Amino acid sequence: MPTLAQMALSWRKIKHDLNAELTEGTITGSIISILTGVLMVYLIVAQIFAWRALNSETSVVLDHYSHMKTGADSLLQINFNFTFNHLSCEYASVDAANFMGTHDAGISSKVTKVHLDKNGRQLGVHKERKNLKHTIDEAPHEGESKLITLTAGDFDKHRFEHEILVVNFYTPWCHWCQKLEPVWEKSAKKFGEAHPDDARLVLAKVDCTSDKAESLCTKYHIDAFPSIMVFRKDDPLDKDHEKYHGERSVDAIVSWAEHLMKQVNLQAPKSRVVDKEQDGEKESHNGVGCMVAGMLHVQRAPGSIILQAVSDGHEFNWATMDVSHTVNHLSFGPFLSETAWVVMPPDIAQAVGSLDDKKFLSEERTPTVWEHYVKVVKNVVELPRSWGIPPVEAHGYVVHTNKVQRYAEVPTARINYDILPIIVHVKTSRESNYHFLTKLCAIVGGVFTVSGIFASMVEGGIASLTHKETIGKLG
Repeated sequence: MPTLAQMALSWRKIKHDLNAELTEGTITGSIISILTGVLMVYLIVAQIFAWRALNSETSVVLDHYSHMKTGADSLLQINFNFTFNHLSCEYASVDAANFMGTHDAGISSKVTKVHLDKNGRQLGVHKERKNLKHTIDEAPHEGESKLITLTAGDFDKHRFEHEILVVNFYTPWCHWCQKLEPVWEKSAKKFGEAHPDDARLVLAKVDCTSDKAESLCTKYHIDAFPSIMVFRKDDPLDKDHEKYHGERSVDAIVSWAEHLMKQVNLQAPKSRVVDKEQDGEKESHNGVGCMVAGMLHVQRAPGSIILQAVSDGHEFNWATMDVSHTVNHLSFGPFLSETAWVVMPPDIAQAVGSLDDKKFLSEERTPTVWEHYVKVVKNVVELPRSWGIPPVEAHGYVVHTNKVQRYAEVPTARINYDILPIIVHVKTSRESNYHFLTKLCAIVGGVFTVSGIFASMVEGGIASLTHKETIGKLG
């Protein structure tokens, strides 16, 4: 029998021969090893991404409890920001109506209006003025008129003859223009008596119904009557011109004109925004557009938000009123935190502001009503527990816009909203560490096993072909 030493030497020789056989390099084996390594790295990386990704499960349920809410919970917050390039803040009005047609249906509201120039630049926050209705009915003017009646043919001539030309654009059918006519006549007379033989500042008028002046009113976008505008000799032709929005009385108009005269005499700073009494109420400014922003709290029922021109002291030419607008923002529900925007699924985040940054342009001299029909859906996103973030509630919506063009319609931008009694519940989760480690082990073991089987098949096939070639059976 072999001794223990002989058996040890024999085992060492077998192991050496076996290691040499196992580590013998071949081109086929090298290729399979490289492919196996690449496949394993790809599967491991893909599994890591799948482990880190959020899995979502979506369900739609009825909102059974919305009708049982009381107090603040029964209200819906509407957030909006619109830009009107051709609607002055003096006239821009925001109204809320419910499905029964009741106006002023907003339980509470906060609306801010900002004056814009023709390029959309912000000029300042609009402050609501006192009522502009005429408190004193002036008797008709007697005697020679001191006013200059302008037409499109002689407007530029008079504009450059005087340092400042103050023009009242009116129509004979306008009730408020009829009220202003004797006031304007007496203001011109009183100012002329205070500055005899001084024609640097004059008051004038333009009848927008006259064939000779209609193009002039169109050129300066006069759609509210009366409109009192200031034209300065040194203004560029395309300059925005300020409008007078102060009290319609002889004393107030003459006092305002005296302030403009001080600007001509360099006794007051030249400014297109005049607040002569320093009381925060501007008598004139050069804003031609308006940005309307704010929030409303309304009942959770179908309703409308109506944006249009409204004034207690003006009448409008609806044929030229332009309510072209840009929806900078429109959303429903409380404002979302930055964290909520980050964790919210992209499709829901996009639905929260479906109308954002959309522009709607009306055709010139065509009364247009823009109807935005909005269907509001409540979304609840439940995040993984490990994040420690409470469920995120967001109101998404889908919208369809319709443009109505009829001469009998008042140009309006209207948001018609309807709140659907459903909740889209999105539950998000991540793969557990246990499942991740199990799949990782399965990838490593599976790739090694499959690659070994594949290598054996390839090596066996090659060996068989080599043997047949040796004994001459391939051909």
